[in-house]
Amino acid sequence: MVEVRLHLQQDLDIPAALGELELTQHMSELAERNASVKDKICFLGAGSYDHFVPAVVDALASRGEFYTSYTPYQAEVSQGRLEGLLNFQTMVQDLTAMDIANASLLDEATAAAEAMSMLHRIRERKPGTANRFVVASTCFPQTIEVIKGRAEPLGLNVEVVDPRSIAFDIKTFGLLLQYPDADGAVEDLQPAIERAHKAGVGVVVATDLLALTLLVPPGEQGADVVVGSAQRFGVPIGYGGPHPAFFATRESYARQIPGRLIGVSIDSHDRLAYRMALQTREQHIRRERATSNICTAQALLANIAGFYAVYHGPSGLSSIARRVHELTSRLACNLELLGVSRRNKRFFDTLRLKINSEKTATALRTLAEKAKINFRYFGNNDIGISLDESTTASDVNGLIELFSHVKEKKLVVKSKRLPKFLPNKFLRKSDFLKHDVFNRHHSEIQMMRYLKKLESKDIGLDTSMIPLGSCTMKLNAATQMIPITWAAFSSIHPFVPLGQAKGYHKVFTELQFALQAITGLSDVSLQPNSGAQGEFAGLMVIRAYQDAQGEGNRDIALIPSSAHGTNPASAAMAGMRIVFVDCDKNGNVDLVDLKAKASKHHSELSALMITYPSTHGVFEESIQDICEAIHINGGQVYMDGANMNAQLGLTSPAKIGADVCHLNLHKTFAIPHGGGGPGMGPIAVARHLSPYLPGHEIIQTGGSSAIRAVSAAPWGSASILLISYAYIKLLGSEGVTRATSVAILNANYLKSRLEEHYSVLYSGPTGRVAHELIFDLRPFKAIGVTEQDVAKRLMDYGFHAPTVSFPVPGTLMVEPTESEPLEELDRFCDSMISIRKEIQEVAEGKVDPLDNVLKNSPHTASEIANDDWSHPYSREQAVFPLPFVRANKFWPTISRINDAYGDRNLMC
Repeated sequence: MVEVRLHLQQDLDIPAALGELELTQHMSELAERNASVKDKICFLGAGSYDHFVPAVVDALASRGEFYTSYTPYQAEVSQGRLEGLLNFQTMVQDLTAMDIANASLLDEATAAAEAMSMLHRIRERKPGTANRFVVASTCFPQTIEVIKGRAEPLGLNVEVVDPRSIAFDIKTFGLLLQYPDADGAVEDLQPAIERAHKAGVGVVVATDLLALTLLVPPGEQGADVVVGSAQRFGVPIGYGGPHPAFFATRESYARQIPGRLIGVSIDSHDRLAYRMALQTREQHIRRERATSNICTAQALLANIAGFYAVYHGPSGLSSIARRVHELTSRLACNLELLGVSRRNKRFFDTLRLKINSEKTATALRTLAEKAKINFRYFGNNDIGISLDESTTASDVNGLIELFSHVKEKKLVVKSKRLPKFLPNKFLRKSDFLKHDVFNRHHSEIQMMRYLKKLESKDIGLDTSMIPLGSCTMKLNAATQMIPITWAAFSSIHPFVPLGQAKGYHKVFTELQFALQAITGLSDVSLQPNSGAQGEFAGLMVIRAYQDAQGEGNRDIALIPSSAHGTNPASAAMAGMRIVFVDCDKNGNVDLVDLKAKASKHHSELSALMITYPSTHGVFEESIQDICEAIHINGGQVYMDGANMNAQLGLTSPAKIGADVCHLNLHKTFAIPHGGGGPGMGPIAVARHLSPYLPGHEIIQTGGSSAIRAVSAAPWGSASILLISYAYIKLLGSEGVTRATSVAILNANYLKSRLEEHYSVLYSGPTGRVAHELIFDLRPFKAIGVTEQDVAKRLMDYGFHAPTVSFPVPGTLMVEPTESEPLEELDRFCDSMISIRKEIQEVAEGKVDPLDNVLKNSPHTASEIANDDWSHPYSREQAVFPLPFVRANKFWPTISRINDAYGDRNLMC
């Protein structure tokens, strides 16, 4: 066993560990502090809606095959979740009537911001400068706020205008409309869209998928981009998230679409196969010129939303929408009889009521709060009421009685022969969801079997170790996951009064204290809802601080080549000019090059973005000198927290000299990856940066000089913060420190067993690595064997591949984490050693250089069962290369995918 010596950081102020039973009791007590769902009725809407989730779909969050899997870069062992994501994309395309959709984004607000950025890129191809983005004032306020925050560093001018008086000029490149709008109004979009197009302006429409089962979709009205949230399709509100946003656009913009896109290709036997299209070019090739930061998906939630649509089908979704609209119509009709008028003539599920008297408005609010009813309140005394799938006829009657009481009128509730509030002109005529998958799984047993079929096609942590470097695929303990399913946490709207979420805020406070102790920094914002959002937020906080110091000219980010792959895209989003810093032959930042560039740009230097330990898998001994060089030249140090799993209790961002860092809670703190999301990326900052932590338009949060919100909800994807909170509670101070020590120990154990078979690219002066290591496979290219061959061959041994060709092309980066037992580490090592022998047989000419187990991997059951077996090696060697494989064989369902074919044909 390898011995690893590290100096323990002092005073890690985290309470002692709780046992599993103690944690469950503790979480139950916290849940009781939140307002009970039985005690309150929520009509807040504004993009978040309660609904009934069928148990067979709801159980998806506890299915290990889905929630423990990684982003589907290795398509051969990801066909199940890839099909689920393709369902989501198809659902979005159909309901919006657009050509193409991506596999989800973080939330509606950031999706709208991505649409703004895309339209600007497209317009900038043409001569002239266009920097004006027009936003209808009837869009959700949280969306407007996030768009403004994203526009500022890019030099874009966001102008919020009354939709009735929109005008375009030569500088206008885009328009955002809401449909139905924030007041619930359903308007004809086509005239505004046609005027925009005549002026050469692209149009984004933010919309509601459930409403589109009844309403004419934006695509049929000429929209260029359609965005929104699929939350009300089976995804709990969860005090703000995680929610899967959608992004649909024209096929001509396919290469500009942000985030991830699931495409259809073929495998080596010409069978249909799903894959992530354009999957590596964004961060790994285009870097700062990427169309977006692709670590911005909600894959698990997108799968849930897609399966919700599969289970209900087109008629089921339409039935839900009609019921919601009919209840809203009944409410509107009866309120009219009471003399309560509304501002939105046509509506789907939301009414904005015009209350002429301040006395009446106050009486209504007092009575509603006494009855524990949540309405939206506007500054002009208007009241907003949104209904949803969870609303009952009894709820509607209760609302009518409340208004009757205030109006002092008795009313017999009118429930039949309601007037038609949506004329035929606004009703959808086109079909949707005609594909077979949306029309055959409508009983629970059919749906259960469909989900099981998809699960069997994927490798997750429930199958075997996922040795991905820089991704920290560790155990997500079952007991940590349970509280997120409780109604007291899952059904709370993000904009309820703070007093109704006391349990949540206790979690927030304690989690912030723990993260402050771990990082050594002074304050924490929990708002960023992904690592990429954390990077952006951290850089914007730095820029706000520098601007307040009269140094708004500072806009250069130094980024070492060893930094995490998302850094250049985030820096570009923050409006920074990027200067790359070299690394030396040992993988460390070249201190001479860094000092020279920091000095050269000292008057313009904003920040250094550095990953520690580096993405090369080493603790850089000069890290404090690096940070000092930046500070001397007036810059701030941004530490990427991707590798925080190697720091807990042993060192800290503050100790090395960082001013701000983000923390990937879905890596170090055990939120499951869910096949590519959800994630959370809180930022921790030094005291001088605290005043600039992100605020929010609706619920006050952040610092005294807060930057604009980076997420739609005040605390991001609040419900999954419960998982990281539970992780820290279960481990305590001693446990989190031991977890890091074991992670480093496991990595060095792999190094000690495998370094005589594979060259380890980088290590520290003592010959040790941090929590991950890079194996150099480039020498094998001379005999025709590539890193892809080794990655695919590992599937035959039952393992997901390590990280391929990042951060160095032609390599494999491996991170065992602290979760894996010695037996699993040995199985992985035995597999890698066996593969090395297979490579040696190629080198020695003992096997065909083209027709061998490496080049033909992975091998499927259908190939092995085929009577036509022409390979020069045996079936047993192909699929049972070591004895342990036979006992627990995972069968890939497709052979090696044809990536080149898929790149040429995104949708086949």
